[in-house]
Amino acid sequence: MMKRLRLCDSTVLLLIGVLGLMVVSSSLQANDAIWIDVDTQEHTLSVMQGKKIQMVFQNVSIGRYGTTRTKITKDDKTPLGTFKISWINEKSRFHRFFGLDYPNLENAKQAYLENKISHENWLAILDAKMMGKTPPQNTPLGGHIGIHGIGKGNPEIHHSYNWTNGCIALTNQQIDQLSQWITTGTVVNIR
Repeated sequence: MMKRLRLCDSTVLLLIGVLGLMVVSSSLQANDAIWIDVDTQEHTLSVMQGKKIQMVFQNVSIGRYGTTRTKITKDDKTPLGTFKISWINEKSRFHRFFGLDYPNLENAKQAYLENKISHENWLAILDAKMMGKTPPQNTPLGGHIGIHGIGKGNPEIHHSYNWTNGCIALTNQQIDQLSQWITTGTVVNIR
């Protein structure tokens, strides 16, 4: 039976720094790559190619209680940070669903330092990230965060309120238009 190596906190934090630099460096190298910028203050979602705007979607909805850097399950807040599209569900109850690799290492590190997740949760998230997999979606940080349509929801509510449990929502027509730009691995910056 294999024992799990328990890393000391300073080693774990050093690994986070190295992984973070690798992600930033690979993003900078792909200067003309498509990425998504979500402005939660202006309620816009922009499709970017490098620094050039390709398309802007207006009136996007976010979590009903705003945004946070330290999201926890069922707080109905949208996590801030940089993520990647981890999975795509074309037959979601929300019309289309582009799942994010939430939590990212920054979210998880902060939650661990604030004692919001256990050492075991932290290691599971770190392991998944190091393996290039979607992190566990059932920790106290929540999961199943993504960009989606409204499905059979009420368009008037969408246009009037932030209504999601933490996701970014567009109309069904907008999510269909966005789908031409999205692939697994697309970077999404939520600010």
